[in-house]
Amino acid sequence: MLSERVPVGLMSSVVAPEKPTSNTMGPKEVELILVKEQNGVQFTSTALVAPAPNQTVPSGEEERETWGKKIDFLLSVIGFAVDLANVWRFPYLCYKNGGGAFLVPYLFFMVIAGMPLFYMELALGQYNREGAAGVWKICPIFKGVGFTVILISLYVGFYYNVIISWALFYLFSSFTGELPWVHCNNTWNSPNCSDWADNSSVSDIYKATPAQEYFDRAVLHIQDSDGIHDLGRPRWQLTSCLAVVIVLLYFSLWKGVKTSGKVVWITATMPYVVLTVLLIRGVTLPGAIDGIKAYLSVDFLRLCDAKVWIEAATQICFSLGVGFGVLIAFSSYNKFSNNCYRDAIITSSINSLTSFFSGFVVFSFLGYMSHKHNVPLDKVARDGAGLVFVIYPEAIATLPGSSIWAVIFFIMLLTLGIDSAMGGMESVITGLIDEFKCLHKHREVFTLFIVAATFLISLFCVTNGGMYVFTLLDYFAAGTSILFGVLIEAIGIAWFYGVDRFSDDIEEMIGQRPGLYWRLCWKFVSPCFLLFMVSVSFATFNPPHYGSYMFPPWANMVGWCLAMSSMSMVPLYAIYKLCTLPGKLCDRLAYAITPESEHHLVDNGEVRQFTLHHWLVV
Repeated sequence: MLSERVPVGLMSSVVAPEKPTSNTMGPKEVELILVKEQNGVQFTSTALVAPAPNQTVPSGEEERETWGKKIDFLLSVIGFAVDLANVWRFPYLCYKNGGGAFLVPYLFFMVIAGMPLFYMELALGQYNREGAAGVWKICPIFKGVGFTVILISLYVGFYYNVIISWALFYLFSSFTGELPWVHCNNTWNSPNCSDWADNSSVSDIYKATPAQEYFDRAVLHIQDSDGIHDLGRPRWQLTSCLAVVIVLLYFSLWKGVKTSGKVVWITATMPYVVLTVLLIRGVTLPGAIDGIKAYLSVDFLRLCDAKVWIEAATQICFSLGVGFGVLIAFSSYNKFSNNCYRDAIITSSINSLTSFFSGFVVFSFLGYMSHKHNVPLDKVARDGAGLVFVIYPEAIATLPGSSIWAVIFFIMLLTLGIDSAMGGMESVITGLIDEFKCLHKHREVFTLFIVAATFLISLFCVTNGGMYVFTLLDYFAAGTSILFGVLIEAIGIAWFYGVDRFSDDIEEMIGQRPGLYWRLCWKFVSPCFLLFMVSVSFATFNPPHYGSYMFPPWANMVGWCLAMSSMSMVPLYAIYKLCTLPGKLCDRLAYAITPESEHHLVDNGEVRQFTLHHWLVV
């Protein structure tokens, strides 16, 4: 038996030409082995040999960057999804809505909507390897929803970075022998200031604790503003903190996932370390067990209240981070064969477990505050910024070594905020540079432009009346609009692109087709859930307010214009697409709802969406 290596060129008449494939990996050498049999007949066998390392891969496109390690991606997704709301929102909702009973609607909506939508976005980005707008080459008429989520992420960045700057301000203020929010003898305090220990009627609405006044009067300086019409100039202290946050964001994002994937090793893991340390300290405090019991107390009668179910559904929608384009952007940097199904289960589960775990930390300290000042727990329990910038600092101030505990706590808030802000900015940057290819070679400059623009708009939120601007942005930027965006996204993928076709894409990536449960959720359950949430959001709308301050009608109009500016991208782009495509209206529609890679089929009159089978198959 004789074998030898033969140059490919000499055997070209023997070897059948290789069929071109869409997944070309670059040039390959072919090793031919000649085998002589007894009867003199020659047979040839072939084997592909990888090209030498120094060979270049000619390609019309620049190869897409990928995560350095798989763990970089997982930490980035976890870091984005696990944010300040996990600490200041979920525990309070759980306590207010029946304690442990609240977990019933929460887990129900997690299973039927949260996880399926999370899985859908990860798979969508990974298969198409584009940002939030570029992925809609699968159904061009829906590209407007990509611009919707990019705008929403941009709007959120205008005020979310301000929260991080507050945390940084508190961190700097904690490097002192006595924390500045302990007593009422400071220059910023008003006559209404009353120490917890010195006044048993602290719950009186006309009284304010030192911590409350520190946040309102020393940090925000809201006493120097009469409303949103009277903003004043940016405060230099908060402006400086905001500038530090922007610089941190820029140098975390300027080189893409190669840099951000390393930053999250700190920002995504630090909160878990600090939460564990705070829990160990919290459960040793008097009254902590009472607080935890109140957090977990089960009142199944609360499940008869429709508002409990609505709040659970709302929490699911916003806590997982679906609809911001971040999951699509992050997964677009994955390797094509990455198991996005496993990633979706792991990361969404960790997010929910973190919310539940943080409740033990929060309510151990709230129970301690209730015990220390002999007031009912509902007098100290609250959600939002008031929890992490008023109640928690107040509790920490009563501990031995309070300055150290304050530093640890605000470092945790910083890390919780930074990686979520990084995710939002990455959604905007990736979405736009994938859509406008000329920006690829100038990522550093474009990133600088985005973060600088965000900084300039955020300056409105660090003025004397900045809290009013912050409240307006928080209320309108990512409320109804993000629910609407995810609804259109789910309809576009499950109905127009086709849940069967989407399942084929996933099977091509991970070698396993999604089960019937996932396909039913994508096609029926999740869209119905989102339609219900959008309807409830409109039906239950109440004008925003901050404390006793009610916003004027013109401010609410500005807020609605902000919300509509992102939602309007869907119909505006659809109209633009239909107007710019050639042919009759029917032909234009066919091109607009058919994947760009299949436009040649439209020329032959083959349009899947024009068949009944396409709409009925699951």
